[in-house]
This record gives sequence, structure tokens and C-alpha cells, in this order.
Amino acid sequence: MNGFNESAQTMSLVAFIAVATVTLLLCVMTGPDRDDLDEFYTGYRSLSPIRNGLAIAGDYLSAATLLGTTGIIALTGYDGLVLALSTALSLVLLMFLLAEPLHNAGRFTMGDILTRRAPGRAVRIAACAVTLAALLPLMVVQLAGSGDLLAFILGFDNSGFRTGAIIVLGIVMISYAAIGGMKGTALIQILKTVFLVAACLTIAVLVMNHYDWSTGALLAAAQHGSGAGAAYLHSGLQFGGSGLDMVSSELTVVLGAACLPHITMRMSSGRSAQDVRRSLSWAISVVVGLCLLLTVIGFGAAALVGHDLIVAAGAQGNGAILQVSGAVAGSSGLGALVVTTMTTAIFLTLLASVAGMILACANSLAHDLFAHGLHGTRNRNKEPVAGRIEMGTAQGAAVAVGLLAITLAVLARHWNLQAMVTLSFCVGASALAPALVYSMFWRRYTRTGLLCTLIGGTTAVFVLITGTNLVSGSPGAVFPGHDFNWFPFTTTGLVSIPIGFLAGWLGTVRSRRTATEERSQYEAVEPWILAGAPPAATRR
Repeated sequence: MNGFNESAQTMSLVAFIAVATVTLLLCVMTGPDRDDLDEFYTGYRSLSPIRNGLAIAGDYLSAATLLGTTGIIALTGYDGLVLALSTALSLVLLMFLLAEPLHNAGRFTMGDILTRRAPGRAVRIAACAVTLAALLPLMVVQLAGSGDLLAFILGFDNSGFRTGAIIVLGIVMISYAAIGGMKGTALIQILKTVFLVAACLTIAVLVMNHYDWSTGALLAAAQHGSGAGAAYLHSGLQFGGSGLDMVSSELTVVLGAACLPHITMRMSSGRSAQDVRRSLSWAISVVVGLCLLLTVIGFGAAALVGHDLIVAAGAQGNGAILQVSGAVAGSSGLGALVVTTMTTAIFLTLLASVAGMILACANSLAHDLFAHGLHGTRNRNKEPVAGRIEMGTAQGAAVAVGLLAITLAVLARHWNLQAMVTLSFCVGASALAPALVYSMFWRRYTRTGLLCTLIGGTTAVFVLITGTNLVSGSPGAVFPGHDFNWFPFTTTGLVSIPIGFLAGWLGTVRSRRTATEERSQYEAVEPWILAGAPPAATRR
């Protein structure tokens, strides 16, 4: 049934219920006090570099990345491998360019990072809006996918079952974020990462063992099973030979993944900038290792399952990792255990990834929008009272964001949701990446320029993506029966990223503030942002 025997289905269901129960209990046990904002937002920065690194890797490897990368490798070969490498490159970029400034400038949210340079309510509100625009589509995709995944594993094709699965899993994800805060979600991410590495390593070993540890034999079988012939192992299969389309996609992944708010939020959870760099070293090692394992699994899916069966389970190949797990594990008791391990790892990935995104959105709503954007900076003389109010707001916001994501996922579960994944990465690359780079490194950058970057980059993405073939004009589009495709690339990055940078530059040069004011404002915080040293004005 759907490639799984009855024993594997039963074991998968039992394992999922057990994992969900245990992880919820761990969140309750590690949850913050009701008025302790630092504990809720950052977990007191108590994570060691290795644990924080595993949490960062867990946040970075969303279910969309895990399932999508494996599927693209299985269906397009070389192009999928390039995508996997771009995913790892994004973390390298974050480590060497932005990690230390993000840690120094940030406190809780994206708004904290950006207002370190350009204080103001407008910046807080804009940062909150862009955080939601970047993460909400990604949450919807993964919630919708969770219902399909559970139906696929248990053999239920009923629409009502899928809807119920989305609702139940969404409630669990909300509970992680609202109860556990940063420390609780970090714990879930760590467990998910360890479990995922173990599961992928097991499947990759089984795939290689099937071909007697011969890479050449695996690639030859994958090429044959792909149905694409020699093109499978050469560039151009995914993008129809369009080099610019490939550049646009890779640029979007490299810049977008590194700057998504739930990733940058982790930079504030380290004790020091040095610890953050060490954490990223661990995260990069884990992500690179997993990308290599997913490459083996993807080629194994093409070889053992074949293009037709992979596409029959989903046009994007998101079920390829489960299909190849069933193919290499067999129908024995050991095979059922292997399949159960992989399905549990994927469920943990879904639960942990969405919980981290809900937490990032909730923190931004509570801290950037309500505590500072709408009401101004809270009264420090009433800090405990304000802390309880803000924390209650954050927990309420987690529930509201989660319910909104559940509703949208139920409504959109029949669509092809690849466009929403692309939308999230494009917003990260076109609005957040230019804003962060300018804020950290350009002395002249002004509040007007920052707002122009956030608004201009986000608007460009939303306008341009409506014209891509992900929305219309192709069988795999959101609206396959319509054709209003006018944009020549699959992703908007090649155009929207320059627009984001250009909007920030124009907003700055057209600003009324003088160059002296702009430089003096940056010089006041530059030592803190770049080196973690207190500004000169605060030194004794």
C-alpha cells in the first residue's frame, strides 16, 4: 500500500505518536517562566556551540528543503546536485559575512537587528511585515505537506483525513512554539537533526550497498531510471538549458536561505560571537554531510524507483525519499524498522521546522509590532509587568500565526505549492539580504533607505512571481489551466535582488538627512555591530 507494508504503517503511526508526546513533554519541562522574556526569546543563550549548531542545522533543513532537494536530485540529476550545494553554500556565506554582526546587533528579532542601525517604529513594523511575508508561505507549504505525508504513509487518500492531519499536526507545532520558546524549539531541532542524520545515513548506506559501493554503477542506474538519458548527468535538465534561470534560482537560494528570520534569530542564542562562529562550523558540517547523503538517496530513487513512479506520487518528487526507503528496506521486519525511522525523521522535521518559524513570527509580532512598533518602547520602570504582558502576547501571537497557517494550508492543500516555497526564499534574498548587508556595512545607509529596501524588495517579489511559470502556464503551476506567464525565469531573484539593493541606495541618496548625520549615526554603533565593542559614548 503506497509502497509500505502494513507493519511499517503501524510502526510509523506508533512512532509518530510517541515522538510527538515525548517532545511536547520536553517542551513543557524546559519552557520559560511566564515573565522571563530573555528565556523565552533566547533561552538565556545557554546552548553550547555544538547544540546551537545542531539547532541551526535543524532550522535550516526544513521539510521543504529535505523532501524538495531529494526530489529534484531524483528527477533532474546534475541540476539537483547544484541546488544541494547551493544550500550548503548559503550557510558558509552566513558564517563569514553576517554571523558576528548579527549576533552583536541583534537581541530577539529581525526588528532588533535593523533598529540597532536605524531606530524607529516604522522600521519595526516593516521588519515584522517582511518576517511574516517570508515565513508564512513556507509554513503553509510544510503544513499542507504534513497532511499529504501522513495520508501517504498510512494509505488514506480521503480528503477529510488530510484536513484532519493538517489541523492536528498544526496544533502540535503551535504547542512547541508557545510552550517551549527558544530553548524548547531548540531542543526539538537538535533531536530532529540527530534523528535525520541517522535515518539518511542508513538509507544512503543501503543504497550504496545495493550497488556494491560503486558510484559509477549507481550513476549509470540513475541515468537509466531517470528516462532523460545522458542529459540527466549534465546541466540544463531542470531549467530547459537556460543558464540565466539557473543563476537566478541559485542566487535566490544562497542569499535567501541565509537571511530568513528564523535562521538569523539563532545568531542571538549564542553566548558570544566566537560561540556563534563555532556553532555555524558545526551547522555547516551537518548540512554538508546531509546534502551528500541526500544526493546519494536522490540518485538511488532515480535508479531504484524510476522517474514515472516518482512523478506519479507527486510532480515535484517530494515522495522520492520515502519511495526509495521502501525500495531498499524490503518487506522484512528490519525493512519496516528502516522505513519507520525515515518517516519519523521526516515527521520530526515537519514539526520542528514549522515550530521554529511560528516562534520567529510570534516573537516579531509581540516584540516588534506590539511592544515597540505600535506602543513604543516599553516602560523600563515596569519591566516585570511589561515582560509578562509581552510574553503573553508572544504566546498568543504563536497561536494566531499557527491557526492562520493551518487555515491557509487546508485551503491550499490541493495546489502545487512550489511557488510559495520560492516566494519565501525570494523575499529573504530580495528584501532581507540587502537590508542586512547595507545595515551592517554601509555608513551612509539611512532609515529611509532601509524602509525602501524592505518595501521595494518585497513588492518586487510579489509582483514578479505572479508572472512566473510556477503560477501559470505550466502543468505544475498553481493555476495549470491558465496562462498569464510573462516573466522569463522560474524565480524572481535575478531581477528582484538588484531591485532591493537599488531601492535601498535610492532611498538613502534621496534622504533629507545630511552625509554627516548618516555617518555619525553609524559610527555610534559601528564598534558594537562589527566587533562587539561598546560604542565610544558608553565607555567609562
